[in-house]
Amino acid sequence: MKKYLLAAAGVVAAAVMAAPSAVGASAETSAAPVTAPVTAPAAVAPAAERVAAPVSRPAAAPTRIRTVRSGERVDAGQGYTVWLTEDGKHWAGPDGFENFRSVVDGNIDRSHPGVSHQSEGSEAGVFHSGLHYGTRKAGRVELTDAEGHKTVATLVALPGRSDWGVWYAHTGPSKDSPAVALYDRAGKLLADLPARTF
Repeated sequence: MKKYLLAAAGVVAAAVMAAPSAVGASAETSAAPVTAPVTAPAAVAPAAERVAAPVSRPAAAPTRIRTVRSGERVDAGQGYTVWLTEDGKHWAGPDGFENFRSVVDGNIDRSHPGVSHQSEGSEAGVFHSGLHYGTRKAGRVELTDAEGHKTVATLVALPGRSDWGVWYAHTGPSKDSPAVALYDRAGKLLADLPARTF
């Protein structure tokens, strides 16, 4: 009798195991309750497939332009002084010797944006200065040396937002002249001077 019960149990077990595949159902079993399939919204990609959108760097902020009276002396640092008059830019170094760059003698064309550059220095560092002109939208003057280091200049102008002003900056000692670029307040390049090697 025991032989018949074991044989019957084996037949039933074989039938149960074969039944799912016989009707085309999956042979896999799960203890989880059966629910309707859940799908993610089409707009959301799985975390592994998400691609970060390119990040654009904002333009550098415009430099605040310091407004000064005609003839007002501005301490430009390291013994240098800068001042503006209606006819142009004046500056003096630690030795007290005064220099002048005219904006009315016809040497610059104020009908379109431009930038000029003068420099003097020693083993301690270099003082750079110049004019920016031909625009009432000057936002920044930036120097770039041969290694790609950038220095943002200080801007000075007479009252009334004239179409010209002065910039100045200090850099470390160098025998090369950096590139100088004038940008508007939105970060658009208006004029530039290439770097020079002496």
